Amino acid sequence: MPNLIDQDQQWLLNCLNATLDPNQEIRSFAEASLHQASLQPAAVLLKQFIKKHWHEGEESFEPPVVATEEKEAIRRLLLPSLDDSHRKICTAISMAIASIAVYDWPENWHDLLPFLLKLISDQTNVSGVHGALRCLALLSGDLDDTVVPTLVPVLFPCLHTIVSSHQNYDNYLRTKALTIVHSCTSMLGVMSGVYKTETSALITPMLKPWMDQFSVILERPMQAEDPDDWSLRMEVLKCLNQFVQNFPGLTENEFMVIVGPLWQTFVTSLSVYVRSSIECTEDPYGDRYDSDGAEKSLDSFIIQAPSDLLEERWQQDGYP
Repeated sequence: MPNLIDQDQQWLLNCLNATLDPNQEIRSFAEASLHQASLQPAAVLLKQFIKKHWHEGEESFEPPVVATEEKEAIRRLLLPSLDDSHRKICTAISMAIASIAVYDWPENWHDLLPFLLKLISDQTNVSGVHGALRCLALLSGDLDDTVVPTLVPVLFPCLHTIVSSHQNYDNYLRTKALTIVHSCTSMLGVMSGVYKTETSALITPMLKPWMDQFSVILERPMQAEDPDDWSLRMEVLKCLNQFVQNFPGLTENEFMVIVGPLWQTFVTSLSVYVRSSIECTEDPYGDRYDSDGAEKSLDSFIIQAPSDLLEERWQQDGYP
């Protein structure tokens, strides 16, 4: 019985054979492909190396510890690699940067955030925007009340530009931008218990632009053939929940703008679900995940959407 090989092995064999091709263009392309393929596992290994050797106080630490000058060199070399055009490589590099940031940022890595903000603002470099978003999404879970108040006024306009520029950025990038909005708004909500006046003053000027953009996204009829659109809408609903839950007094007037589009999303998603999962006349795109491992099937959207819609309504009506 012949040995079976999977798609990755077949791709590797094809590339290796192509490096022997007499055609210079074919050889060069194959060599470049092999080089790119080697970068992703290297970035993954770097992340593992960071966990074991970066910080002596870590439970997983194994000697020797990385020298200070070596740390500086690694940090310096990683940031320019964030705009790699291959998303898997970019994601692996982002994870390595986030792993280092846990130990070194902000005290020993002052240029990290300025670099990411500059990269995220460059509309001519979509790969760079993806890298910066991926990295900020990983970092946003560790933001605290010392960073968020100064970060949000600078970061949110950049994120709004990405979310509102559907002609320049795909739904994956727009969704990733919204995950950062969600994390930052969640932290502002935590802060509002002690710093209510300050957080209200910070978020008030930003509410209307975001509510208007959420309306634009939700008012379009939902399409069965676009799973990335489901993920985008789902993140909009999560952000809405954070705004309503954390700043109910501020969002009461603005919320009326979103009621119609919310209902439109609910009604059209129901009809898509009936055709896809009950009548089986359209593809339900089951067991689909994005490059970060997040599920984006129709079923997951349908299960979550009504819950978020009801929660928003309850918050507006004063229920806990």
